[in-house]
Amino acid sequence: MSNSKLWLVVPAAGIGQRMQAECPKQYLRIDSRFILDITLSRVLDSADFTGCMVPLNPADTWWPTTEASQDARIQTCEGGAERADSVLAALHALAGQASDDDWVLVHDAARPCVHPDDLTNLIATLAGHPVGGLLAAPVADTLKKAEPGDQPEVQATVDRRPLWRALTPQMFRYSALRTALEKALAAGQPVTDESSALEFSGAVSGTMPLLVEGRPDNIKVTVPADLDLAGFILSRF
Repeated sequence: MSNSKLWLVVPAAGIGQRMQAECPKQYLRIDSRFILDITLSRVLDSADFTGCMVPLNPADTWWPTTEASQDARIQTCEGGAERADSVLAALHALAGQASDDDWVLVHDAARPCVHPDDLTNLIATLAGHPVGGLLAAPVADTLKKAEPGDQPEVQATVDRRPLWRALTPQMFRYSALRTALEKALAAGQPVTDESSALEFSGAVSGTMPLLVEGRPDNIKVTVPADLDLAGFILSRF
């Protein structure tokens, strides 16, 4: 890693509409702990991070009640309307603390099941890479293509061999990630994860993010059924 520092960004400004809960999904509980607390503690305790930035919704009233709010390693800033806006806000908030060549790991607040071994492997694998990369899992299911509709019909079976599911953390150089997000958002490019912003930049530079295989049980809590599954996975670690 040479002299490059590690920074963690965990965007937590979302409202979790698909969860249909009374609070954002990062503040739902697994075994009496907030998902956000589980996520932050698991990741921060698994590597030598210099610090962490958590973008929050301006209307957030739950953060002061978290364990993480008492953690000296964690700073907060105001998040944006979309994930990419929140990550960029975090990078702006780190200006003056992070150097251009420092590494930034962005991790979903609702992925509490990331395994420490995956995190260690990601950091080690990307240490000498010019751009960075992300944890990902090869697609295992047979994929069908269909037109949208109430009763869609199969159009074709899609070759799954070159397809991967993007996971997090995603790890990129501070300056490169900040520039890529700024350019992609300014150009109106869809940015569903950090890698997609770097891919937009890489299409010009010729350098693309690296895929680092991770465990498929690094699930994102999105719908109510995911809570029990996440609790079971965490109980097995």
